[in-house]
Amino acid sequence: MRIVTVCGAGLGCALLLRMTIEEALKKLNLDATVVAADISSARAAALDANLIVTSPELVGLLGSTQAKVVTTKNFMDVGEMTERLREALSAQT
Repeated sequence: MRIVTVCGAGLGCALLLRMTIEEALKKLNLDATVVAADISSARAAALDANLIVTSPELVGLLGSTQAKVVTTKNFMDVGEMTERLREALSAQT
């Protein structure tokens, strides 16, 4: 599984989100590659992604994608991210 985290201008928030997702994946006992990207390179990074995780404000800027898009406002809440990932992954099966 490949997950792409996306933030606006830089990679700071995307990197923070990547770390939160990695912790959530451990709680879910799942293995995945998590890649951080800024919005301008997100389309290319998301080409082979299963999931894209970003803020609600950036969803419209992603364009068309076949990946499941998960949104969150709190990039540091491991509990919330664990639930969001669980929901997204159960919807894919």
